[in-house]
Amino acid sequence: MATTRAQFEEVFTNVIVPDLIAEIKKTEISENAIQWLERNFLHNTLGGKYNRGMTVPDTYRLLAGKETLSLAEYKLSAILGWCTELLQAMFLVADDIMDSSKTRRGSPCWYLMEGVGTIAINDSFLLESAIYVLLKKYFKGTDYYIDLVELFHDVTWKTELGQLVDLLTSPENSIDLNRFNYDKYYFIVRYKTAFYSFYLPVALAMHQAGIATPDNLTRARDVLVPLGEYFQVQDDYLDCYGNPDYIGKIGTDIMDNKCGWLVNKALEIVTPEQRKLLEDNYGQKNAAAEKRVKDLYLELKLEDHYRRYEAESIAMVKGLIDGVDESQGLKRSVLEGFLNKIAGRDK
Repeated sequence: MATTRAQFEEVFTNVIVPDLIAEIKKTEISENAIQWLERNFLHNTLGGKYNRGMTVPDTYRLLAGKETLSLAEYKLSAILGWCTELLQAMFLVADDIMDSSKTRRGSPCWYLMEGVGTIAINDSFLLESAIYVLLKKYFKGTDYYIDLVELFHDVTWKTELGQLVDLLTSPENSIDLNRFNYDKYYFIVRYKTAFYSFYLPVALAMHQAGIATPDNLTRARDVLVPLGEYFQVQDDYLDCYGNPDYIGKIGTDIMDNKCGWLVNKALEIVTPEQRKLLEDNYGQKNAAAEKRVKDLYLELKLEDHYRRYEAESIAMVKGLIDGVDESQGLKRSVLEGFLNKIAGRDK
């Protein structure tokens, strides 16, 4: 059976937070710092969708060929899942500062909470460091401990490179569509999103299941990274065309000068006059300019272009999955499950 949010959160509140606080207390740090750290962990890590984290025990269960996991197996798998959520929390705390965001998960961003401010920068470091405290406590005696450490370091490095290119390409206060192209776009998508959101959780489960051979990891990556690219293109499409009541947010990519899939497709096919309209209105912080861009997208029939891209991407990923050799323990059903969740989604 698939893990539930309640089961998953129970591991965080009853195992992970107490373990981290116990480690912190060994330093004889002040009581107000302990309280601050606990608040940091709870505020910034709980409350998300947990897609990355819950994927780890669910994938491990499928790879192990079990209907249910033992308590010990589930605990270890959920801890690895929460390590991905701590990494996500670190990225979000830092990203909100860099983007001057106001809200996150229905609350003020951490750096805007009373008394936090730039302390949030150090708090993001602590969220990341907590990953390695947990890995050492629970996995140091395993033969794949160093592989887990190196995996987190490698994926973090890749994600930060993607964030750098995104920041350099789409600064909100300097709009220049000449910076945009699909090479940059797909680098950003691959490095900023696909590795840590799709490859990392599956690779962690593969290590726990004892099938993380170089060949298997390569096979998984070769499916999951393109799948992550498709997922992000979907997000870009839904930012413009999705129903805000259904997807839970109002899209802001146009106003935020994002190097997204839609604007790159538009730049490929616009006339000189249409490009001028795009340059005059893209990235402007007003609804009228945003509407002019959206009207241009309708004129260019970008939705039709997206539907063609979607069909081609689904067919391509299905072909990659069909080519996976199951004899070494990697199961096509794991990868098919990811595709089925994503294909044609509208939120």
